[in-house]
Amino acid sequence: MNEAHWHLLLNHTPILGTLFGLLVLAVGWFRQNTTEVRIGLIAILVAAVLCVPTQLTGEGAVEIVKGLPGITQALLQKHEEAAELGFWALEGTAVLALLALLIPQRQRLLSGFTMAATAVSFGLLVRAGYLGGKISHPEIRSPAVSSASGSLPPVTEAADTL
Repeated sequence: MNEAHWHLLLNHTPILGTLFGLLVLAVGWFRQNTTEVRIGLIAILVAAVLCVPTQLTGEGAVEIVKGLPGITQALLQKHEEAAELGFWALEGTAVLALLALLIPQRQRLLSGFTMAATAVSFGLLVRAGYLGGKISHPEIRSPAVSSASGSLPPVTEAADTL
């Protein structure tokens, strides 16, 4: 397996892990259940750890797909920038989650901040995933498939952005 395989294998884990952590954290926070809050915080930490190899395999994946038909530098650049932003947002969120776990006297306050930061991180990671999907899935690029010809439209570098 090459880095593109690893990147494709790993890239959903930070997104789904962040969503899982956010949902568990929110339920625990609103129910004031310390155990659920801790599980949510730990899930966010795990998602942040899994984001590291996803980020590290991205550059190798670019080298493999660069120059393939239909894959433009603009698509790669947009995804890379969005992924970088999502990565750092999640890593910063992980610091908040760790602090919430390590400072039980302030756990409610810190977990509230963590929940807000996780929601932002999740949104940024979803955007990065969407832009990454556009690289090798022309069916999600706009404009949509032409019903007249049944073929995909030509790729433009100014294709829609999220």
